[in-house]
Amino acid sequence: MNCQQYAIIMANYNQWMNQRLYQLVATLTDAQRKQDCGAFFGSIHHTLNHLLLADQAWLQRFQGQPVTMKSPRDIVHDDFVLLQQTREQLDEQIVRWAQALPACYEDEPLGFYSVTYQKQMVMPLFAAVMQFFNHQTHHRGQITTLLSQRNIDIGVTDLPMMPYFMGT
Repeated sequence: MNCQQYAIIMANYNQWMNQRLYQLVATLTDAQRKQDCGAFFGSIHHTLNHLLLADQAWLQRFQGQPVTMKSPRDIVHDDFVLLQQTREQLDEQIVRWAQALPACYEDEPLGFYSVTYQKQMVMPLFAAVMQFFNHQTHHRGQITTLLSQRNIDIGVTDLPMMPYFMGT
């Protein structure tokens, strides 16, 4: 597998999991979504906002654009429907971005300013891509835990069960 194939698989996985997650979160009331559950970003809604914000920031970095995020706790949308629509659009952009990557980019450096750490950073592009997808999985895991505490089961989240591999 080359670097681009990794990014494509992970972009498709990201989109698949976000669709499933948002379907379940949509069954909650707005108050339930915004209830502080003690998670790192407090509520399910704020965690979804953070994920969207961070994904936008990484995609901006990858495309050589200035990062518009001011803080990892910024609220992109207070309205869940708008948040979901923006998530769907961003996931499409992420898939297209992954498809446009060169087959091998592992030796390329990525310089960027970290809003979280308030400093300039440089890391190999392949490691930044891995961080991008790992970060998404990390916070989705927090949300699935919050859902399971409400007896809502997301089901199987394993990569081999993704429609991309299942031919559906």
